[in-house]
Amino acid sequence: MKKTRIIISLFSLILVALLLSFSSLAQEAKSDLSKIELYPGGMHFGARIVTRGLTVVKFSETEGENASCAYLAGMREGDLITKVNEADINTIEDFIKAVDKNGNNVMTITAIRNNKEMTFKLKPKYSSDDGRYKTGIWVKDSTSGIGTVTFITPQTYSFGGLGHAICDSKTGKPIPLSRGQVINVDVNGVIKGKIGTAGELKGSFEAKRIGSLTKNSMAGVFGILTKDAFVPPEEKMHVCPKEQIVEGDAYIWCELDNECPQKYSVQISNIDVSNSSLKNFKVKITDKELLEKSGGIVQGMSGSPIIQNGRIIGAVTHVLINDPTQGYGIFIENMLDSMPSILK
Repeated sequence: MKKTRIIISLFSLILVALLLSFSSLAQEAKSDLSKIELYPGGMHFGARIVTRGLTVVKFSETEGENASCAYLAGMREGDLITKVNEADINTIEDFIKAVDKNGNNVMTITAIRNNKEMTFKLKPKYSSDDGRYKTGIWVKDSTSGIGTVTFITPQTYSFGGLGHAICDSKTGKPIPLSRGQVINVDVNGVIKGKIGTAGELKGSFEAKRIGSLTKNSMAGVFGILTKDAFVPPEEKMHVCPKEQIVEGDAYIWCELDNECPQKYSVQISNIDVSNSSLKNFKVKITDKELLEKSGGIVQGMSGSPIIQNGRIIGAVTHVLINDPTQGYGIFIENMLDSMPSILK
């Protein structure tokens, strides 16, 4: 019995020592986080993503004698085609060549649906109008959108933006990135948000490429900018750990025209440090000028950096449809956790 008690005591001491060690490591990690310095963003950018594989967006028909052979084989909108007859497919040109090569033979299409790989067998139909065989599906290999830079690293000029993924408009799922470009945007107007309808930055892509995208994640997009791409609106500043964020006053940087980012006041509330999702706290626009210009948070402002007490705490991510003056923000450390280590 005495020996058993000694063993239990030793085990308890070891357990306490391990807990203290883990606590020390956690504190050290937090300390390291607070030492990170970043330039705040606020500049809008264009993101053009070339997907890894092709996304099915439409079928020629779904019923009757002219029904799409791909639809009849079981394929559906949102499926991500990765192979045709075991050959990798990444562009529309790849797909057309594979179908032409297959001719009137039964072909195998490999696709991903809900993170599950599936195979479909079908026989393309001959189109006398075009003089070639077709599968009866429309696909896309790229997408684009406007977002806001959240931060730029001083050492490498790598950046993070948006604070959420670029998603497929039909499925709502993150688009798998094969490669991507950062492009200058000419913003030519703002559609003001109102109850029930989100506002939007309106703009067009310019020819100038100013960087590359390397990752499209749930916590934002990441890549590298050219050195002369943007001029940060402030000097570099420290990152704020989520436990040190407080409810109350803060400000954001965002750009609603082609001039430069402007500073606008906001209020932070409903901070949830245990939340690892994208909606870590609430953001309310209190700046009268911004409310007059945009009605609140609009599409294209996603990624606007949020500053509190001289430190970056996160980024704007979503707008509340029933109240465009309010939305959500993501912790900056959640974005940094998703950033590829090679960019840090």
